[in-house]
Amino acid sequence: MKDFARSDNTAVQAQLDRLAKLSVPDGRLGLETILALLERLGNPHRKLPPTFHVAGTNGKGSTCAFLRAMLEADGYKVHVTTSPHLVRYNERIRVAGELISDERLAELLAEVLDAGEDLGPSFFEVTIAAAFAEFARVPADACVVEVGLGGRFDATNVLEPEVLAACGIAALGIDHERFLLAPEEGVPTEPLARIAFEKAGIAKQGVPLVTVRGNNAPQAQQVIKAIAEREGAPLHEVHSFENGNIYIDDYHYPEPGIRGPHQHRNAALANGMLRLQDRIPVSGDAIKRGIGSAFWPARMQLLGPGPLTALAGRQDIWLDGGHNPSAGAAIAKAIDGPLHLVLGMLENKDPRSLLDPLEGRIRSLTVLPVPGHEAHPVEAFGSDARGAANIEEALFAIPADDYPILIAGSLYLAGEVLRLNDELPV
Repeated sequence: MKDFARSDNTAVQAQLDRLAKLSVPDGRLGLETILALLERLGNPHRKLPPTFHVAGTNGKGSTCAFLRAMLEADGYKVHVTTSPHLVRYNERIRVAGELISDERLAELLAEVLDAGEDLGPSFFEVTIAAAFAEFARVPADACVVEVGLGGRFDATNVLEPEVLAACGIAALGIDHERFLLAPEEGVPTEPLARIAFEKAGIAKQGVPLVTVRGNNAPQAQQVIKAIAEREGAPLHEVHSFENGNIYIDDYHYPEPGIRGPHQHRNAALANGMLRLQDRIPVSGDAIKRGIGSAFWPARMQLLGPGPLTALAGRQDIWLDGGHNPSAGAAIAKAIDGPLHLVLGMLENKDPRSLLDPLEGRIRSLTVLPVPGHEAHPVEAFGSDARGAANIEEALFAIPADDYPILIAGSLYLAGEVLRLNDELPV
């Protein structure tokens, strides 16, 4: 699987062009290539500060945002690598609290690409090798790492118990079926159990593995439990904050800074990962402040003033990159009442993922192309859908009423919306 990236910096773009040419040979699974690349770079993955490793189908990026906010609220410098980026590739590598600079990014990518030229690494393997190389070079107090795809064979799964403080698994759902449900002997055949099997592949001996009670179906949680026992990873199921009765040091948890009722579970997962590890102390007050201050772009984000929101008059515009059924269910809970839906979805996603959870509440449905990607045509969304060539055209056509607008269906589309509204992630 390949990704796409563009930069206004010519030195960075030269390396991104090299990245864009990389591909993964069909059928190649395993960590051999990323390990060989890291070996040539001096094994930086073994030189990281205490590291928090997060897998999941939905919510892993938000969990990473909560972890970062909680740690930074206690004064720590935190490295973070997440994916995908929304607007700039730099978003994937946050070094001691700051997005990597263009100048350093160009140098770093050139170094890693040169080192692995004969290995045939993937886009993501090069990205993770680059992130770990920079994290090992620049001092920091902690590191937060988001799994890219799956867990068992994900490039981030080179992390070893010696650097890991805790691992976490966010909510599971069916996504990336081509990769995560590929036929294989000796693995669960029920789809959700198989997804759990892949995600739980990040479990490591002696490292706390944290999930949220009730977040996953029983068959999925049973697989996670079995793998944790096999690997010798202490498994902890923490309570969600949704019931409103969870306290930190006698203080009630604040409303999460990232919107949506499902974010209570992601905040609880981050809290559990911090409290159940012993590598870096984090105060209850910092956890509380981090929950309230965390931000993760394109996750139920209310767009601020900008060129796009000016087209909608006084209507609120919400942005979310959700694109699978479980994300659709979470979005439906996060927004009350009727809305106008602007949707762009890649052709390998289920076009009903958001329509079904929002059934009966959609005042108008506008379908967009996803810039640079193959997307579902308007016909895939039923007779009530209308097409628009771009987001500006879609917003112009929406009736001026009291109902909010939701733009959703793809993180790639979300990135384009943020760029056009001058809200670049920082």
